[in-house]
Amino acid sequence: MANVTKKEIVEEISLRTGLTQADTKAIVECFLDSVSRSLVNGQNIEIRGFGRFKLREKKARTARNPRTGEPVEVKAGVKPVFEASKELKNALNPGRDDGGQAAKA
Repeated sequence: MANVTKKEIVEEISLRTGLTQADTKAIVECFLDSVSRSLVNGQNIEIRGFGRFKLREKKARTARNPRTGEPVEVKAGVKPVFEASKELKNALNPGRDDGGQAAKA
């Protein structure tokens, strides 16, 4: 599976909207900057029908260097995560109406 680049997203939106690629690029970059700034400010972002960008706290822990086996202290921090909406999960898993979740027994 190949990755989609920002340039390809700009080209597709430009074709679909009739906006110039320069205008479209400015909008896409502004959107991405807004998402980034919101996360940096500790705010979660919800886009209905698509998903949520949120922050998850990571606890400090001791890990191991895979080459040497030596213990390494990993500091606590914050990690951005994306959670897909039920609609997006259903689009990715046609024929399932449970949001892509396996049935629980």
